[in-house]
Amino acid sequence: MNTEHFKPIRLDTQAELTRAMQQPAFKAAWDELEESYSALNELLRARKQAGLTQEEVAARMGTTKSAVSRLEASIRNEKGSPSFATLRKYAHACGKQLIIKLI
Repeated sequence: MNTEHFKPIRLDTQAELTRAMQQPAFKAAWDELEESYSALNELLRARKQAGLTQEEVAARMGTTKSAVSRLEASIRNEKGSPSFATLRKYAHACGKQLIIKLI
C-alpha cells in the first residue's frame, strides 16, 4: 500500500470527549452508562493486576471460561445483572475483596 498520499491525523480523544460532554444529550447518555463501565473496568483491572486469564479466574470460581466471559460481557452490554455472590466470587478469585459504596 502506498502511503505517500496520506498524512497521519492525531486524534486527541480527551479533547473530543471534553467537547462532546458540552452537549446535554451526550452527557446524559455518558452519565447513564458510567456506572456500568466503571464496574466493568474494576473487574478487568482486578483480573489484570492479578495476572489472570478468564480461564484461570473461572477455575478459581469453580465455573467455566465462557461463564466468566459472559459475566464480563453482561456488564459491558447491560444484558444482565450479576448477583452479589457472583461478583464476590470473581473478586476473591482475583485476590480482591468486593466492597460496594453508595456515593
